Amino acid sequence: MAKLRAGLVGLGMMGRHHARVLGSLDGVELVAVADPGGDVHGAAGEREVLGTVEELIAKGLDYCVVAAPTGLHEQIGLLLAEAGVHTMLEKPLASDAAGARRVAEAFGSRGLVGAVGHIERYNPSLQRARTMIAEGHLGAILQIVTRRQGPFPGRIADVGVVKDLATHDIDLTSWVAQRPFERVSAEAAYRSGRAHEDLVAITGRLQGGTVTSHLVNWLSPMKERVTIITGERGAFKCDTLSADLTYYANGTTTQTWDDVTNFRGVSEGDVVRYAIAKPEPLRTEHEAFRDAVLGKGADIVTLEQGVRIVEVAEAVLESAASGSAVRLM
Repeated sequence: MAKLRAGLVGLGMMGRHHARVLGSLDGVELVAVADPGGDVHGAAGEREVLGTVEELIAKGLDYCVVAAPTGLHEQIGLLLAEAGVHTMLEKPLASDAAGARRVAEAFGSRGLVGAVGHIERYNPSLQRARTMIAEGHLGAILQIVTRRQGPFPGRIADVGVVKDLATHDIDLTSWVAQRPFERVSAEAAYRSGRAHEDLVAITGRLQGGTVTSHLVNWLSPMKERVTIITGERGAFKCDTLSADLTYYANGTTTQTWDDVTNFRGVSEGDVVRYAIAKPEPLRTEHEAFRDAVLGKGADIVTLEQGVRIVEVAEAVLESAASGSAVRLM
């Protein structure tokens, strides 16, 4: 069977990693890359480096990965859709919800496969947690809390921390719970002298009642990527930096201390840290998109989901600006 012909737009921080994975992905040939700035890091190897998306399309692509700045996603996505090229765009789908909807419509109207590169969904700890939640391991999901903080990445210039980082948490939270956001409230801060926010605290509510909380910033000297999913029967802690998954079970031991016995919550039970396989999330993401292009069942972040993520992010920014909660449904 002939290999799928893939192209790549952008050779920045994420583009370099996409080039590495695409260049070694089973059933795929990375035929060329496009970046008007050239290949300053040597990520393309022996492959041709082109200056425009149009030149890349002319190479005859089955699909393309776009790792360009967010502000260019809509323009590039529409060009690829017009050319009939299946495409995965890095997150967020577009710089605003209106642009995201235009991109989704362009691919959907042509029957093309489109996806958004929300890589955290493919982290082994979250993948395993999602499977166990679907099996009823936690019972009903009561709360999902995420913390995503670290130093400012110099690669980001056109969006703030909400659309660059918090969109990860918006996606993974909705995906883990299999419920959409129905309300958000947020506070943001501008501390680094940029036009965009660099710190945000978000509270939210998913359809069905799950309460969410998300702390995101570019101002911390320590890097943290943690998701805590609390259910009726216990809690999962997912550390997506190490891909570790730990389960904290509700206790079943009878308490004899009166003050504790009278408390109507839960007690501490067994703690289990699971030994799980830890494939690279980016490779898992690429394998899923390749399979989707081939018509196989695959869990990709669809363009329709990508639109919803941008809509929630814009509601977060609206709430931070107005000081009021914003309803999405």
